[in-house]
Amino acid sequence: MAATQPDLETALDTLIAAGAVDEASDGTLTTTEPFEKVLALYHDVYGAVSTEEFHTTVAELFGIDENVVEQRIDDLDITRADVVAYLAAQSFLEVPVGQQLLAVMAELLVEITPSSPVPDELTELDDGSYESFLETNPDAVITVWRRFCDPCDAMKADLDDILKRIPDGVAVAGVDGEATDSFCRTFAVDSAPTVLCFAAGELVENTSGRQSAAEIGHLLDRIY
Repeated sequence: MAATQPDLETALDTLIAAGAVDEASDGTLTTTEPFEKVLALYHDVYGAVSTEEFHTTVAELFGIDENVVEQRIDDLDITRADVVAYLAAQSFLEVPVGQQLLAVMAELLVEITPSSPVPDELTELDDGSYESFLETNPDAVITVWRRFCDPCDAMKADLDDILKRIPDGVAVAGVDGEATDSFCRTFAVDSAPTVLCFAAGELVENTSGRQSAAEIGHLLDRIY
């Protein structure tokens, strides 16, 4: 939304004060889990609407004539992610703010690194670390997670029970399925959650979709 008159500092300070964004000691910015839950709701509604519905939404949201909205979207480079972030910020903030400031917030939120979908209890791997992890831990269970993924969230609720079923000597880790293209291509992963079981450094089985703690336990007993 490049046509706004941005006040980046005010926008960022407002997002941090509202608990939508965290700033680490090194200055790294991430969106918070509470905000991402709101973001997920708007992503589900507006992330996959038809082009016509998207144009209508933008026209109504910003008071643009529908006859010229397509051109305005191109001129201002308004994306679906911008609209989702705009609506999520508008909903999340307890104090109403102006349209212009919301537009700047949306720009920031799209650029800010999202919080990882990998649970804190797991070592997070990326495309630069998974190979060395498997070399060091030839017996390992690696789970692929994604944001805005209801089955992933359901599995996270059972994570404590799942971890109790991991045999001694078997390492556990997780990857962000939207940020590990190489990992997902290498092991033919195209959905989340996906549990990959490695033995002696080789992938021996993977299973996609929500798995209960008992189902994971049976899988691990069979393999290890």
